[in-house]
Amino acid sequence: MPKTILIGAPIDTGQKRAGCLMGPAAYRVAGIAREVISEGHGVEDWGDLVLPELKPVSCPNPMVHDLAETVAWARILMDKVDDALSEGGFPIIMGGDHSLALGSAAGAAAFAKRQDRPLFLLWLDAHSDFHTPLTTTSGNLHGTPLAYIAGRDGFDAFPAFPIPVPAHRICMFGIRSVDPAEQAAMQERDIAINDMRVIDERGIVAPLREFLTLCRKEGGMLHVSLDVDFLDPTIAPAVGTTVPGGTTHREAHLVMELLHESGLVTSLDLVELNPFLDDRGMTARLMVDLVGSLMGKKVFDRPTRSK
Repeated sequence: MPKTILIGAPIDTGQKRAGCLMGPAAYRVAGIAREVISEGHGVEDWGDLVLPELKPVSCPNPMVHDLAETVAWARILMDKVDDALSEGGFPIIMGGDHSLALGSAAGAAAFAKRQDRPLFLLWLDAHSDFHTPLTTTSGNLHGTPLAYIAGRDGFDAFPAFPIPVPAHRICMFGIRSVDPAEQAAMQERDIAINDMRVIDERGIVAPLREFLTLCRKEGGMLHVSLDVDFLDPTIAPAVGTTVPGGTTHREAHLVMELLHESGLVTSLDLVELNPFLDDRGMTARLMVDLVGSLMGKKVFDRPTRSK
C-alpha cells in the first residue's frame, strides 16, 4: 500500500449537533498514525484543513443551513484529496461530519478521471445520505453527499462532480434509516442497498465480495466512506445520529480485513465521530482499530485487553 496521508477535516456545519470538529484531534490522540506505522506503512500528517474564504451561494430551499461553509469545505477537500492521490498517497480523511464526502469523493473522482479509471464507492453507513439540497427537510447537508456523487440534480452551488458514479459502482452497506423520498430516488437508479436485513440473511461476506469482484473486473479505484453509525451504538456511542441494530465489532473488522485483502481501496473517509459524546474514547479507539484492520492487522495480532 502507498504511504498514508492523514488529512484532518474539522467540519461541523453539515448538521446541527456540535462536536464533530473535534474528530481529527480524537483520531490522533487514539493513535491513528501509530496504528498505520505498526502495520509497516509510511504516514504523513498534513494537519487540519482551514475553512477558506466564503463565496456567496444560494439555495431555494430555506431549510438548508451553512451552505457557503459546506461548499467551501467541499472545494478545499476536493483539491487536497486529489493532491494526495496525485502524490501516490493513500488519503485518510479524518472528519468531521459526513458532508466532507462532498469534497473527498469529488477529489477521488477527479484523480480517477485523469487516470481513466472508474471510481467505485463503498458507503458504510446507517443512513443513505441521498437527499439533495432541494429535497432535504432538515437542512442538514451531511445527508446529501451520496446524491451528489451519484449525479442527482440540486447541487448548483457546488463544483460539478467530475464524473458521477453510476449505480452499479455504488454499494451501500449497513443501511437501516432511509427516508421514503430517498428510497424512491435510489430505486430509480437501482443502487445496491445492502441493508441490515440483507446482511442478516446473506452475511457480510457474500455481498461485499460480489462488489469487490466487480470493482476488480473493471479496474476501479475504491473510495470507502466509513460513518461511525455503521457500527452499533452500544460499541460506538460517539455519534449524533445513533440507529440501533448496527454492525458488531466482529462484522466491522471482517469488512475491513476483506477490504485489505482485496487491495482495491485507494482512499478512506472516517466521519461523524463526535468525541463530546464518547465514553472514555472507546469509539475513537475502535475506529482506529478498524483502520488497523484495513492496513493488514489480523484478528490473531490483537493483544488481550485488561478488563
